[in-house]
Amino acid sequence: MSDLKLFRLTQQNTTEVHGTSMPLEKLLQNLIEQNLDCFLGVRFLASEFSTGHEHGGRMDTLGIDENHCPVIIEYKRSSNSNVINQGLFYLDWLVTHRGDFEMLVLKSLGEEAAKSVEWSAPRLICIAGDFSRYDEHAIKQMNHNIELIRYVKFDDDLLLLEQVNAVSAPINGSPATNTAQKIKYTTVSQSLEKADTDLTNLFDTLREYLESLGDDVQFKPLQFYFAFKRIKNFACVEVKTQNRNLIAHVKINPDSIELKEGFTRDVRQVGHYGTGDLEITIRNQADFEKAKPLFERSYENA
Repeated sequence: MSDLKLFRLTQQNTTEVHGTSMPLEKLLQNLIEQNLDCFLGVRFLASEFSTGHEHGGRMDTLGIDENHCPVIIEYKRSSNSNVINQGLFYLDWLVTHRGDFEMLVLKSLGEEAAKSVEWSAPRLICIAGDFSRYDEHAIKQMNHNIELIRYVKFDDDLLLLEQVNAVSAPINGSPATNTAQKIKYTTVSQSLEKADTDLTNLFDTLREYLESLGDDVQFKPLQFYFAFKRIKNFACVEVKTQNRNLIAHVKINPDSIELKEGFTRDVRQVGHYGTGDLEITIRNQADFEKAKPLFERSYENA
């Protein structure tokens, strides 16, 4: 059980709200599936998705995240459940059956979503009332994108999701393409390799700062941008070699700040890569310093 404690404060006294794991894991699964986008930034695709008679398995929850990456969610139903290895089996099955997944996305979310599937970083999320230190150690030895999330239910109306550990696998050397559409493009990693020294140093400074905001920050190199995330994205960064600047999108309501021309922009009605309604243009160290409070605010929002 998590060592987090929750207290209810009133004028008369202070009382502890005791947390428990939900007695029926199916109830937890249903709750998470019904609120998948809110909880995890993942769009729901299927429950108990079958891998077919040949493999005889069923993925608890299948979805696609805000970076268009496939997501498998497995729920640990007992203390000795080998949920991580089971999830890895499903993850390996998924990347060798991309057409099945893309067809599911096509039927559920439409053609545009199916064409946008990001195969460079499929994810496995394991959710449980608790994890052992062996679970946390095991995922560090595996070359996959695996996240352990602990849940605690407080009273009848509070649910805590705590990211216990997360491991990011290196991105594939060549950009992945889906079966619906194969195109040639320059990836953000290739753009960074082509950047001059000043722009490379600026990106390195930004990355070091964003990763220092918390132990839970994950760095995800994707096709068109670098994602910095907790459970959800809080910054998506593009490298623009031609303009010699960095473009970042963060999760801040543009109406809540004073926009500055050439520095911040409302992109709620503008198509762009990554997630976030506020765009920040960083050309130099001075822009980076001005952007710090915005990145911190987005981190807290995530």
